[in-house]
Amino acid sequence: MKDLMSIWSRLAGRRYTSVHVNANHQASSQNPEDSSDSDPSSLQTKSAIVVNKFFNNTLPVRSNSRRRWPRSIFTLMSLGLLGLTFGLLIFVIQPYELLFKLKVTFSNNGEIFELWRKPPVDLYLKVYLFNVTNHDRYMSGVDSKLRFQEVGPYVYKENLEHSNITFNDNGTVSAIPKHPLTYVTELSGGTENDILYLPNIALLSIANVMRDASIITTWPLNALIKQTDSRPLVQMTAHEFMFGYKSSLVTLGNTFLPSWIKFEKLGLIDRMYDFDGDFETVYTGENDVRKTGLIDKYRGDVNLPQWTGKCANVNGASDGAKFPSYIEPNDTLLFYRKSLCRRAKMVRTGEKDVKGLHTYKYKFMENELDNGAKNPDNKCFCREGRCLQEGLIDVTDCYYGFPIALSYPHFYESDPSLLEKVEGLEPKKDIHESYFYIQPKSGLPVDLAFRFQINMALQDISSISNVEGFSNLVLPLLWFEIGMYELPESMNNRFILYLNVLPVVQDVAIYLLFLGGIIFLVWSIVYIIKIMLYRPRGSPARPGQWFESDLQRKRLNFFNEKRNSFRAKPMDTYYNSLLEPKEEMTPMTAMVNTEFKEDLV
Repeated sequence: MKDLMSIWSRLAGRRYTSVHVNANHQASSQNPEDSSDSDPSSLQTKSAIVVNKFFNNTLPVRSNSRRRWPRSIFTLMSLGLLGLTFGLLIFVIQPYELLFKLKVTFSNNGEIFELWRKPPVDLYLKVYLFNVTNHDRYMSGVDSKLRFQEVGPYVYKENLEHSNITFNDNGTVSAIPKHPLTYVTELSGGTENDILYLPNIALLSIANVMRDASIITTWPLNALIKQTDSRPLVQMTAHEFMFGYKSSLVTLGNTFLPSWIKFEKLGLIDRMYDFDGDFETVYTGENDVRKTGLIDKYRGDVNLPQWTGKCANVNGASDGAKFPSYIEPNDTLLFYRKSLCRRAKMVRTGEKDVKGLHTYKYKFMENELDNGAKNPDNKCFCREGRCLQEGLIDVTDCYYGFPIALSYPHFYESDPSLLEKVEGLEPKKDIHESYFYIQPKSGLPVDLAFRFQINMALQDISSISNVEGFSNLVLPLLWFEIGMYELPESMNNRFILYLNVLPVVQDVAIYLLFLGGIIFLVWSIVYIIKIMLYRPRGSPARPGQWFESDLQRKRLNFFNEKRNSFRAKPMDTYYNSLLEPKEEMTPMTAMVNTEFKEDLV
């Protein structure tokens, strides 16, 4: 009967377990850990059972109608790890910074390069002339001081452009600067045809040049001045004074001294905007992004020919189209403009948001126009060993040998003696001090006003006819402001996107990736904990009891499967012996059958 039941169980695919199990065997089956504690080989089996139990509970498999968790747990863990990984990569690599540095670096047809090459901004030149209102009284000796009246402004739009672009192999680009001017009537405070009394620059300049000449040389000059009735104060239009007026002395100079006077008409703004033969080389930023747009050389040299020593060096200065990138709060900036004839240092004085862009405010360093009295570094700006009063810079060599000196408008922050010798000037900080609002990361000028005054610094010219009363005077001729007061709306919005929005987008992406990664990982851990504490209906009240009983059931199933696998071959032999005809039983067959029967029992 037992054999028939075994055959039926085999054919039906069911496991057969004898009911004749003694108590000792039953206890052993219910608690295999106890019986195996003393067997070292069973430790591997126990570890495998525990690991198998863990993965059986976590893997999304359904078996024996027991509930399993879905495969989404792996999806949650993967998303969590990916979020943390990508968040860390963005935090370390900083892709925004890499892209911004590439954009700031000059390259052919690059966005920032094109803004430097031809800035799409409204750049204006405002000129204020000093009209002499008491010319007759001063020339007759009635008045001891010249009285000046400020007129203007005469406004011109400057169309700045860097032309003839050449990219060099050493990380620089060369260009020819162009600054054509267009008169803007609606912004001007007068017309170019205004009639004014202004100093005769040609006569006073020649008198200053010939002041120390011998009498043999000065005699024919004095005769010419008397013959042509040249006067130190002449009547002319505003346009003539700025862009050139005819003078017999200038004509003679152009005829007999063409290397010195290479122009037929003399005008201050015309000479100030003479860029003939100029070219500059600036850094592209490929070697150092902070230097993008800064001057490497001017006219092929890092030094200006008008000065000596460190006063001549313009390397690293800005021409105003672009300042250094990634400016630090304590950085000192350098500014160079041909009309200034030198570099000037600028320092930060504050911060301000201009139309949504964060900027640093800069002004020229205190005592920057000092000639060594207070700032020893400026001693080299004394021309031929002669230092002008504080607040004046001798730029004679930049203006064709004319005795031109630069100062701040209305002698602002200059030696008080300069104001004492004239009337009508009143320096005011808010309208006469230069300022620069610069976006520190890009080096973009957002709002600026560059203000200087052109003067004639005359020496003792009493030996020249008609100009005796102008000896040792500093005559204000005009002051100008080169300003760019706001960015175009489209350009301003573009830089708000680059400088304000995109960095925030990157930071938000980092936080979201980190937060999302943590949430997904925590979610997956919660799933695992729920699985470990899951208790089916009808199981013991304590979740741990169900886990222990289920673990024991798993262990017994594992042993039964292993046992059945080992029985397969002897059972086949036994079945064959029952179904085949009776043969003489060999000792080997008898032994196998006997062992199998005992195993079944």
